[in-house]
Amino acid sequence: MYKKIIVPVEMGTIERGERAFRKAATLLDAGGEIILLNVVQDVPTYIAVDLPAELIDNAIDDGRAQLEQLRLRTGIPAKVEIGRGPAAHGILAAAAAHDADLIIVASHVPDFSNYFIGATADRVVRHAKCSVLVDR
Repeated sequence: MYKKIIVPVEMGTIERGERAFRKAATLLDAGGEIILLNVVQDVPTYIAVDLPAELIDNAIDDGRAQLEQLRLRTGIPAKVEIGRGPAAHGILAAAAAHDADLIIVASHVPDFSNYFIGATADRVVRHAKCSVLVDR
């Protein structure tokens, strides 16, 4: 059904990401590709001065290691990629760079802040140039 699927995974909720990853495998065309993606948020400069310099590098390394472990545990072939910046922007940029035809994004039960700011999934759905499947 789909040739290139982006599956963003938040490290704090990797079980939701695994479910979306398994779903992606069932929707993938033969010869297609799944990209497991983690987007690491940059820390604002005014906060970064009080944090260890290697904080972002450690988050990138940890994200890559966890996605590799997920890929190996499930046995599903995928490319692992780490992005930087705001989550929705990183997801949309990866989808555009890979010419993806589907993004599968895990969702959560919205809390009060989502009504004012909006969740990552909401932003991805509104701005994606390809199909988006929100896995609840």
